[in-house]
Amino acid sequence: MEALPRETIVDVLESRLREDILDGRHPAGSYLPPERQLADGYGVTRTTLKHAFGRLVQAGLLETRHGVGTRVRDYARLGGADLLPMLVRHSPDWIGEIFEVRRSIGALIAERAAGRATAKQRAELRELLEAVRTAEGGDPVQLADIDVHRALARATGNRVYVLLTNTLFNAYVPVRAALVGPFTDPQAAHRRLAPVVEAVAAGDESAARRAAEAYLTATERIMLEGLA
Repeated sequence: MEALPRETIVDVLESRLREDILDGRHPAGSYLPPERQLADGYGVTRTTLKHAFGRLVQAGLLETRHGVGTRVRDYARLGGADLLPMLVRHSPDWIGEIFEVRRSIGALIAERAAGRATAKQRAELRELLEAVRTAEGGDPVQLADIDVHRALARATGNRVYVLLTNTLFNAYVPVRAALVGPFTDPQAAHRRLAPVVEAVAAGDESAARRAAEAYLTATERIMLEGLA
């Protein structure tokens, strides 16, 4: 068994700065105080501060301009979907908005998959659906369910749908354990998802869209109840 990594001072400082930014203590568009002042305020060295800055620049929360200073990026206006896991960790309120996108994108993906899936992809979907039914435990069932949705996205033949699907799943990874409600019963999870796969396998685009909308609405309701 590997020892768990210890949290470093840079980890702690990065977390503190991130929370201060997301809580609005350092508003979007504002410049942070001079490095020496900020380092003294947090009780760290300037080297530690620079390391934390580097991580937050990479995360899309800060931007550094040589000779000018470090400014809080307007992430809500200019940021990308890669910020979502961090935002969900900060505030689960984001989940409702993620689910709204999940419903619309998921239904469209099912419709496109029904019209474009190859025979091999239809067979793969049936195999992955069966894996949902035979999985044991909420987490394995949830992961098997995710595999079906990734396969649906691949069956569209559109790589952007694949990336969007990955992004949406990654977005709620920080609270995934609280969203296991629809997956505690493998048989029920299988019954909910089967109409989507069956419609896609039959090449019925409108039926696939309706089935996906029903599935996504039902699972969303159960997951939100779990969060509450």
